[in-house]
Amino acid sequence: MMAMLHRDGCVYQDDVVDMLTKHGADTLLRENADGNLVLGKAVLDAFMKVSTETVVWVKPERYWRWRVAEDDVGREQRG
Repeated sequence: MMAMLHRDGCVYQDDVVDMLTKHGADTLLRENADGNLVLGKAVLDAFMKVSTETVVWVKPERYWRWRVAEDDVGREQRG
């Protein structure tokens, strides 16, 4: 995920889910309450360890991007 961030500047959850599915890593995914596949806790925890201060989550569009000076405090941002 970090390599994708460095390459593209952002990482969409759906793209990571698709990549893991293609590579047979379904054990790293889970099904959410809406029945969609999302990243499992182990993946999210590992990503958080290496990106806590530098990356934010944009919930409405479900992607991660680099933190910028204008961001609010915390991991979750509006855009």
